[in-house]
Formats: sequence, C-alpha cells, structure tokens
Amino acid sequence: MAVRIVRLGSARAPNEGLRIGTVRRPPRGIPKSEFAEQDWYDVWFPNLAPSPETLKFAHQARTPADWRAFFNRYRAEMSAPDSQHAIELLAALSHTTDFSVGCYCEDEAHCHRSILRTLLAKHGAKIAG
Repeated sequence: MAVRIVRLGSARAPNEGLRIGTVRRPPRGIPKSEFAEQDWYDVWFPNLAPSPETLKFAHQARTPADWRAFFNRYRAEMSAPDSQHAIELLAALSHTTDFSVGCYCEDEAHCHRSILRTLLAKHGAKIAG
C-alpha cells in the first residue's frame, strides 16, 4: 500500500488505485464523465491545490528565485489547519490503500506536487516509486 505522485493525464501504473486530482481547475474540454476514463483523475480534491493567486504566480515564474517564492507560498498555504488535516489523512491512508495524487504539470520540479510529495513524506506517508 502506498501513495504515488503522478502527472494527471498520464497512463496509470499497475495497482495505482484511486487517482486524486489536486488541481485548481478540471481539465479543459473534457466531459466530467470521461475524467477517469482518460486518466485525468477519479476524484477532484482542490483543497491541496495552490490558491488562484499562487497558481498565477507559478505561471509567471521564470527564474530559480521565482520558483523558490512559489514553493514558499504553497508551503505557507499548506500549513493552514485544513490543509494539514488533509495531508495527515492522505499520509495515514497510504499505509492501508493504494492511491495517487497529482497535477497536470509536465515538470514535477516546477510543480506543487513536488512539495506535496515532501509534505506527505514528512507526515509519514508511504510513497511508491
């Protein structure tokens, strides 16, 4: 049992389990009924996505300093009690079931999911490959 950190829209790994979209907005131009079928996500969970303001900041990031600022903003958002509870819940679930969380970004190094991976691990999540 473990949590995988994935790029939404990518092919699912064997035994990946439920795919959770930690994104601000659903995929454009895809009917909701096809989200899971097209490997986007099974459940939308925007609670762990960057806020609209932080997401806008990320879309404008160009330099390493910009990316550090984005990651610091996202970490600050994830320190809120509701976000901490969600992260703790997912960390606990990773020991009893397979599931994945993800985002659309091509490069995980420039995506909130890299920080989410770190936060989940910090809270004791079992992280797959």
